[in-house]
Amino acid sequence: MKSSILLIEDDRDMRQLVAGSLKHAGFEVQLAEDGVKGQALAIQSIPDLIILDLMLPLVDGLTLCQRLRRDSRTAQVPILMLTALASTKDKVSGFNSGADDYLTKPFDLDELLARVKVLLRRSDHSPFSARNTEILSFGPLTLVPERFEALWFEKPVRLTHLEFELLHCLLQRHGQTVAPSLILKDVWGYDPDDDIETIRVHIRHLRTKLEPNPRKPTYIKTVYGAGYCLELPGDSAAMERYRNELALTQEADAEGASTKKAAPSSGFSASPVAPGG
Repeated sequence: MKSSILLIEDDRDMRQLVAGSLKHAGFEVQLAEDGVKGQALAIQSIPDLIILDLMLPLVDGLTLCQRLRRDSRTAQVPILMLTALASTKDKVSGFNSGADDYLTKPFDLDELLARVKVLLRRSDHSPFSARNTEILSFGPLTLVPERFEALWFEKPVRLTHLEFELLHCLLQRHGQTVAPSLILKDVWGYDPDDDIETIRVHIRHLRTKLEPNPRKPTYIKTVYGAGYCLELPGDSAAMERYRNELALTQEADAEGASTKKAAPSSGFSASPVAPGG
């Protein structure tokens, strides 16, 4: 059965070029020229993958990506952003909105097809069942590939496909520092030139979901100049320590919110005073 791809692109020539290449590679392709039609087609057909331009009429690509991620029907569909916006800030915004991969124009059609195939393989559950030598559990962490989920200190945590693969990559090398180049090749399936920010964004997402205090990570550590290391406790007291850390963080956040809410307003707006004035 052919994989289905929804291409949301407002430029007619680009739309025809990419669609023709995808069809020639054996994919079924649906087309949308704006964000409204793209969202409707995505919800109606639930494609295997979405290729999404950012600068779209009616609804821009970032907003559309966020909507698709919030909708349970399309939340797990891989999204490849295809755009002329090439700055680091643009890439971070794309990944933060929920994109799985980001390719800038102009691009090579062979590279596009390679990334499409990687994303489709990542969303297929079957490879994990065959890889019985893979580590899927250690200490408080168990990966559940059938649901792209982690059991973290006995609590289920839903992950995106990319977050699952990234955590899986680190788990295979538990206690070791994993170089960014190896992460990019293992998780993304290609060798970008120096796209370290891509990893940083998704590491931050994982820390938000797993760490008691994401600003002071305990388990997913940055080894500056070398990479990232997943350090998981294996002793029985780990659960209690985690719960205590989480309770302290939640208590501190609650106190901060309460203090901010209770702060009285003076009724005056403060303006800076020039030195000596």
